[in-house]
Amino acid sequence: MIKGILFDLDGTLMDHRAAADAGIAAWIADHSPGLPLPERAARVWAELEDVHLSAWHAGECDLLEQRRRRIRGICQALRLAVPDDIDAAFAAFTRHYRAGWSAYPDAHAALAHLGGYRLGVLTNGSSPVQIAKMGAIGLGELGPVLSGDVLDGHFKPAPASYLAAAERLGLEPGAILLVGDDLVNDVTGPAAAGMRSLWLDRLGVETAPEGFARITTLSELPGYLSGHSDLG
Repeated sequence: MIKGILFDLDGTLMDHRAAADAGIAAWIADHSPGLPLPERAARVWAELEDVHLSAWHAGECDLLEQRRRRIRGICQALRLAVPDDIDAAFAAFTRHYRAGWSAYPDAHAALAHLGGYRLGVLTNGSSPVQIAKMGAIGLGELGPVLSGDVLDGHFKPAPASYLAAAERLGLEPGAILLVGDDLVNDVTGPAAAGMRSLWLDRLGVETAPEGFARITTLSELPGYLSGHSDLG
């Protein structure tokens, strides 16, 4: 029986991609006034995020260095001048990014129907930033916000990440459902650690892997739980 639900944050509760796309566009406009925004800027920034966050998760660099690599990378890819103060440049991007933080329209209503479950967030972002996001989007009281930097360095999809998160909730992994948008981090990864999972496919254009369930909006979550007697 499911007693707890863990949510991914970016792409699940908060529209990270829209905020990041707007943030890097605003940063480029500030950094290189008058330069037409390259069409591929948002895509390049997203790719750099994936590469260098993964390097941080793997212990290949620290949090500050992965941010510096991303600024250097976007400048190199778009042929922009590399700022003298790269840390200040990333801070400037962050200010624009924070301005775009918002919950998905379906998040608050769905969570309001989950009374009786222990709730929390399992994310791969920096815990201080992710905690700030939850507060900014009005979900600061949801439950603990857990990431590898507070789980002994274990990030999704490492099995130890899910096991440590379950321990923080005070539940066995099999009593927890993880809901998220990433097929590896939020669906097959937790399943390999004995945790239940549910894929949130917001685009609604793919088929869930065999043996896994899919929803396309968080509005479907309460009905999914009530319709599966083995979960509640």
